[in-house]
Amino acid sequence: MIDKFVPSLADAMAGIQDGATVLAAGFGPGTPATLMRGLAEQGARDLTIVMNAGGRDEGPIADLLSTGLVGKLICSFVRADSVAGRQFAKGQLELEIVPQGTLAERIRAAGAGVRGFYTPTAADTILAEGRETRMINGRLCLLEYPIFGDVALIDAWQADRFGNLTHRDSARNFNPIMAMAAKMTIVQTAHVVELGAIQPEHVHTAGVFVQRVLHVPV
Repeated sequence: MIDKFVPSLADAMAGIQDGATVLAAGFGPGTPATLMRGLAEQGARDLTIVMNAGGRDEGPIADLLSTGLVGKLICSFVRADSVAGRQFAKGQLELEIVPQGTLAERIRAAGAGVRGFYTPTAADTILAEGRETRMINGRLCLLEYPIFGDVALIDAWQADRFGNLTHRDSARNFNPIMAMAAKMTIVQTAHVVELGAIQPEHVHTAGVFVQRVLHVPV
C-alpha cells in the first residue's frame, strides 16, 4: 500500500547530503517553516538554498542562514541589513540574485525538461555581464538555465497518502513548480484527507512528484 506519510520531522529530513541544492517554497504564505527548521536540525552543510524571499532578516530563512550551514543563496532580493546581506558582505555566503519571474521560470523549466531559454529580463543590466545574449525579434535577450533541486521543501494545505496536494490561496506560489524540479520532494501539510477526497481538478501538486509527507497541524 502506498503511504508517503512519515512519522516525524527527523524521518522527513533523513538522508539530505552535504552540498545539496534545496528548493524552499513560499513567498510569505506557503513557506514550509517546520521543514526548514528540520533542515537546520538535520545538519547537512554547504547547502545551496533556492528561495524567492531569501533576503529577509527574520523568519525561517534567516534562522537557517544563521546556522552557518548554507554556502550559497539563490533568491530574488536581499536587504543589506539582513542575515544574508551581512554574511555576503563578510564573504561568508555566495549570493546569486535572479529576478523573480526569471527565478520562477528557471525552476519551472527544470521540471518541464527545458534545457535553457532566452528572456529580455536583465539582458541590459549588470546581471548579464559575461553571459550569453542574443537579439530576438528586435529585443536583446539573456540566456538562462534551469535550476534543479536535490530536495524541495513544500507547504500544503491538504494531502492524501499518495502525496496529492492542495495549496491554500496564494500559498500555491512556488510550491508546485519546486515539487516538479527536485529529485526528492518533502511536504509539510496542515491537513490529512482520505484518498479520493481531493477532486482531480483541485490537485495542485500531483503525488507523482512527492516522496515524503509530514503532518504539521495548524
